[in-house]
Amino acid sequence: MTWTRKHLLDIESLTAEEITTILDTSRAFKEVGERPIKKVPALRGKTVVNLFIEPSTRTRVSFELAAHRLTADIINFTAEASSLRKGETLKDTAQTLEALNADMIIIRHGASGAPHFLARFLGASVINAGDGAHEHPTQALLDVFTIREHFNHIANLKVTIVGDILYSRVARSNIWALLKLGAQVTLCGPSTLVPKEFERLGCHLTHDLTEAIAEADVINLLRIQHERQNRTSFPNLGEYIRFFGLTKERLDQAKPEALIMHPGPINRGVEIDSQVADCDQSVILEQVTHGLAVRMAVLFLINGGKRPPGSFNLEK
Repeated sequence: MTWTRKHLLDIESLTAEEITTILDTSRAFKEVGERPIKKVPALRGKTVVNLFIEPSTRTRVSFELAAHRLTADIINFTAEASSLRKGETLKDTAQTLEALNADMIIIRHGASGAPHFLARFLGASVINAGDGAHEHPTQALLDVFTIREHFNHIANLKVTIVGDILYSRVARSNIWALLKLGAQVTLCGPSTLVPKEFERLGCHLTHDLTEAIAEADVINLLRIQHERQNRTSFPNLGEYIRFFGLTKERLDQAKPEALIMHPGPINRGVEIDSQVADCDQSVILEQVTHGLAVRMAVLFLINGGKRPPGSFNLEK
């Protein structure tokens, strides 16, 4: 299908066909990344701004490298080194950047809805790199891309997401993407972090990790979002590890071919043991690599690029 969206704000509003278009284009850019010369001129002359008001390493660097690989000019902008520290509003900051002829603004912000807010009045394209506890679209896209690379499909796969579901934007975006592509999604964690409202989306809920992973094709582990919680959601960390930490012994009860995923940063010894994080079933580093291909695809499509049948064509 032809990509027509100006922004990438969430997964919830995308169709299955649009998600598949991004995944197919990502596959082409993964192949570009395997070439001796990895840089392509698809965004030559374009200016991309990384507007990261919330701290980030993986996502910011991934978007920065993706823009460089596409030959765009990239400006990295952080709250600590900006006029936001002096009281300037997000709207004024974004409009100032647009006045400098920014073509795309990639924003990470602690407030849910910040990218949608900017998209209402900016002429530049807006890409959501994570907004509060709402969504993290490109993380979900790279997660489903990684799954599809291993299984060649998403439909009917059993995917278990373990951890802090309530406060996780990664969980929300993954749930939308997986369900739209036909996967069966199980959510597992403490009852305080896996509320029944998620059943309305079509997910299965359980608070028993052994049950959750027994038939799973994919186990995606999330860290506890302490920075977004306004109260303690379980007695203590030891209690969480006891019931929901994925150890080698627990993994032995899962399918031997089940994929182990984590969006990072990893808290080793909490949600996942080092043995599990580094085992052959783990695709955590693959997720990082695939994130570059997915973000190149998103920037390319948002810029109006098209992917014809067959070999990748970088002409618009």
